[in-house]
Amino acid sequence: MKKITVPVLEMSCAVCANNVENEVRSIPGVDSATVNFATNTLTVSFDPKKTSLLQIKSAVQAIGYDLVIEENNREKIQEKAEKQHYQSIKKRTIAAWILSIPLMGISMTIMHQNWANWVMLLLTLPILLFCGQSFYINAWKQFRHKSANMDTLVSLSTIIAFLFSLFNTIYPDFWTKRGLEPHVYYEAAGMIIAFVLLGKLMESKAKNNTSSAIKKLMGLQPQTAHLLTTEGEKEVPLNILKPGDLIRVKPGEKVPVDGIVFDGNSYVDESMISGEPIPVEKQSKDKVLAGTINQKGTFSITATQVGTQTILSQIVRMVQEAQGSKAPVQRIADKISSYFVPIVIIIAIITFIVWLLVGGNDFFSYALLSAVSVLVIACPCALGLATPTALMVGIGRGAENHILIKDAFALENLCKVNCIVLDKTGTITQGHPAVTAEIWLQTPDTEMLSVLLSAEQKSEHPLALAMTDFLLKKEIQPISVTSFQSLTGQGITVEYNKNSFWVGSLKMAAEQTTTFPESVKPVLKQWQNDGQSIVCYGKQNRILAIFALSDPIKESSKYAISSLQKKGIEIHLLTGDNRHTANSIALKLGIKNIQADALPSSKEEYIKTLQNKKKFVAMVGDGINDSQALARADVSIAMGKGTDIAMDVAMITLITSDLSLLSKAINLSRRTVRIIRENLFWAFIYNIIGIPIAAGLLYPICGILLNPMWASAAMAFSSVSVVLNSLRLKWIKIN
Repeated sequence: MKKITVPVLEMSCAVCANNVENEVRSIPGVDSATVNFATNTLTVSFDPKKTSLLQIKSAVQAIGYDLVIEENNREKIQEKAEKQHYQSIKKRTIAAWILSIPLMGISMTIMHQNWANWVMLLLTLPILLFCGQSFYINAWKQFRHKSANMDTLVSLSTIIAFLFSLFNTIYPDFWTKRGLEPHVYYEAAGMIIAFVLLGKLMESKAKNNTSSAIKKLMGLQPQTAHLLTTEGEKEVPLNILKPGDLIRVKPGEKVPVDGIVFDGNSYVDESMISGEPIPVEKQSKDKVLAGTINQKGTFSITATQVGTQTILSQIVRMVQEAQGSKAPVQRIADKISSYFVPIVIIIAIITFIVWLLVGGNDFFSYALLSAVSVLVIACPCALGLATPTALMVGIGRGAENHILIKDAFALENLCKVNCIVLDKTGTITQGHPAVTAEIWLQTPDTEMLSVLLSAEQKSEHPLALAMTDFLLKKEIQPISVTSFQSLTGQGITVEYNKNSFWVGSLKMAAEQTTTFPESVKPVLKQWQNDGQSIVCYGKQNRILAIFALSDPIKESSKYAISSLQKKGIEIHLLTGDNRHTANSIALKLGIKNIQADALPSSKEEYIKTLQNKKKFVAMVGDGINDSQALARADVSIAMGKGTDIAMDVAMITLITSDLSLLSKAINLSRRTVRIIRENLFWAFIYNIIGIPIAAGLLYPICGILLNPMWASAAMAFSSVSVVLNSLRLKWIKIN
């Protein structure tokens, strides 16, 4: 199966999204299809052997819409089309209001003059034929395919109002002979178009703001690169680059591809990936990522990943797919939207009939006005936009804060979590050993330190790297040592100036007939109880120093766990380490629930046990070793490590591996779900209250009848209000 997200053009409302979705799903070879009205995108999974993107595009075009399937510059084509669409709406909106204002003025002042009807007719025609042209074209396309959408409602309401007014302008005697006054409603037809266009203009502008996060991410990618060839340096577009190309990156430029430094050196700002504000030094053989910013130096890189294969492109694609996905709650709104327009048309017909049955011909105008108002005020767009706009902003806000959310399901369900299971290594701790304490039994001189560094640089033991890093930070310089020997399970020995030096375990220290001073023994026992590794360093049969090494707890872990516990979330520590190490870590972090010596299968069983106790469980791990447990959890969260992001494993990835982001992610989920519920509530309430009022419910009570003009204003406002409410997420604090 091939999965791809492509832009959809020509959609005007949520019903359009349903139409495209249903059409694509019906194509043989298509496994799944989801259309997001807020992002105007189609995410489709299909079998390339049975169908193709071109066939899917043809099917979508047949029902009046279009897809952008070009491989290169897909987003730019969509952006250009959306800009043209926005400018078109803007032009038609301005024209509609220029004509509608005098139209409304005449209808309110000199409407009883016969000549005024002809002037209003002349003002209304360009509004309908030019400004509202797209509504009628789209409605006709829908009618031909036995479907209906918002354009159908706007077209029906304005055509009915216009034709009734045209009849009364040409044949006023039809009504006067029956003792009735011939009313015209040109202003209703004109103002409906004007208000709906204004609403669409505001909606388009607001929807554009909801996708600002993805545009920021895409903006990190430069448009060109300096390609080094046998003929010299050439500035070329990114789409012609391929792995193995040699590319020069100059001061202040963005790195165009993922690659390895070939020559030169500089400092690179990697904050967009790592979250760290301090630039990282890059030298030969170091890896650099697309979108990161070179500082002052110049270097050349060998491209390893280009185009859509770069880490930045993968992040952009993941965010796009997440924004295009549907939350479970949206299925309800989609179901209602699919039946919405036919039901509204039926209600409008019933309204017209009831008015005539109650009042007879005398109430014909009221019956017509009420039916038109029902058609106009009903709005499927508010229902269709309620969930996706909030998800777009929420998922985008997460990406800006280094929280990659894979789909809407994860964002919606994260707020339900009441139990979080944390892996230790790489989640709570740094994920690699470091020297945490040292005791020198003899004042160290330059020779002692240099010999220790040289010996550890020759060792392949995992703890040797930690010792090397520790000594290099002290600016110790290595020296030439001889007779290097590795003793399996014990340590290493070297010679310098005819003296034997050794580095190893407590067992090795004992075999060197070395005795520890009594003052050191309690400290050693405490280190062992804490689960720390101990490295001894000696000369001949004398011990010089003792080092404690462990996987240090991240600075943010304690605050993060405390913050989660304050939210009422139960924290569990799950680790493959021994009980001593687990207890020591748990004690420092205030974790009461511990499971040590856990194998991958037992981690999964542990989560199943919690779920059987009615816990809604989130598992946080490295995304690879904990894959079984992650798959079992209700919400799976991976700790990203720069380029080693486990995006395919977990629902959510914390790119910077900072556990404090988890609390932010939960806050973001809670805020987003609350706004979705608010949007759906107001969208439902708007239609539940608005349609009966438009039908004339208030007329027998207090003599109020809703004018179609104000019904169209209410309809336009309902969609805009939902989008604006979603945009609040951009400014709400999620700390």
